[in-house]
Amino acid sequence: MPEQAYRIERDSMGEVKVPANALYGAQTQRAVDNFPVSDLRFPRMFIRALGLIKGAAAAVNEDLGLMEADMSAAIQAVAWQVADGAYDEHFVLDIFQTGSGTSTNMNVNEVLATLASAKLGRKVHQNDHINMSQSSNDVIPTAIHLSAYLAVHDDLLPALDHLHQTLLAKAEATDHVVTTGRTHLMDAMPVRMSQILGGWASQVQHGVDRIEASLPRLAELAQGGTAVGTGINAHPEFGRAIAAKLAEWTGLPLVTSPNYFESLSTQDAAVELSGQLNTVATSLMKISNDLRWMNSGPIAGFGEIALPALQPGSSIMPGKVNPVIPEAVTMVCAQVIGNHVTVTIGGQAGNFQLNVMLPVIAYNLLQSISLLAAGSRILADQAIAGFTVNEERINGLVGRNPILVTALNPVIGYEKGAKIAKRAYAEGRSLKEVALEETELSGEELDRILAPRGLTEGGIHE
Repeated sequence: MPEQAYRIERDSMGEVKVPANALYGAQTQRAVDNFPVSDLRFPRMFIRALGLIKGAAAAVNEDLGLMEADMSAAIQAVAWQVADGAYDEHFVLDIFQTGSGTSTNMNVNEVLATLASAKLGRKVHQNDHINMSQSSNDVIPTAIHLSAYLAVHDDLLPALDHLHQTLLAKAEATDHVVTTGRTHLMDAMPVRMSQILGGWASQVQHGVDRIEASLPRLAELAQGGTAVGTGINAHPEFGRAIAAKLAEWTGLPLVTSPNYFESLSTQDAAVELSGQLNTVATSLMKISNDLRWMNSGPIAGFGEIALPALQPGSSIMPGKVNPVIPEAVTMVCAQVIGNHVTVTIGGQAGNFQLNVMLPVIAYNLLQSISLLAAGSRILADQAIAGFTVNEERINGLVGRNPILVTALNPVIGYEKGAKIAKRAYAEGRSLKEVALEETELSGEELDRILAPRGLTEGGIHE
């Protein structure tokens, strides 16, 4: 870049060249120069959280008599703009930076100071004013909790609820379909298609319940602990007041942490939430793989359902259509499961009074939330809602399955049942035919006991 494209900024370490059009200053630029590691940046929701925190801090500092009203108003106005995404291109720092996220806190401080100074018509200082009553050590943990709560509340929980409702609707529509159950991928007793879908729906609902159970810990904010948890350089009421302000602005049940030392030195709430996301990913992986198996074929596989045909499946085999949505979702789940490992490793890095892996925890946690939300929606809308059932194929198989002999156990005993099933397999005959020869049961009795629909209701059939 030519020399004229730069301006000179100064900080406590001296002069720094900063791009002429950048809203940030020296400390951000030093971090740009120090951490050319990846192309990973903080997600939009994290920048939103930072904007909300800085605006709320200005409002509370004014309420506590620490900041002039006009300066507070200017900071709040530009902080809302940052929260709404107006200046995202100026948040330029790599995720892999100082472990406290100090560089990113200064990035937002410098951007807001530039914007507020222009709005107010006099100098607004990035540390003295924008960062008043704060430290990077409580801002970044607060931003992690706030951004994750917002993302879960606004995106993930509605997506999971949508998936849950879609599963329930499909279960109702397919309740009349009785298919072959499978254990160990081998034929087992009959089940209704609605029972399969209902099991999936229960998984999703339990995932929602688990996530919601973790939210009270996520609602506890570190803001007010400042550098090490003592609250040095912050008004004693600052933590409580900023939590109340953020709760007012977001509609979330946010509270100040009951113990700032815990909130600054650990990320246990983030690890807890990530663990619940890991469980949801495990559930969606199981659902997606079941769909792939049920869709397999259409000739040589199970061929029980046909997923929506969304795109050609092969560059060489004409007419091939693949289960692309379940495959995409399984990759989403793999990423989330891997992210949980990263968050877990990050969570244990709370050395004494500060965790030193905050940026990577934030990135992976928010990515997991976003991926699961998107994956849940496409699974619902482009796989579950639209698949069709091959009833002819299913009906032709379920009643011929010798495993139905299980229902005869209470009548003829296990040993005789095994003999009948083996003979039916070996001779390629129906279970009913062989049972008529091997037992005293009539055809009507066998039809009643072995009726696949009735077997899906459980109980003892005699």
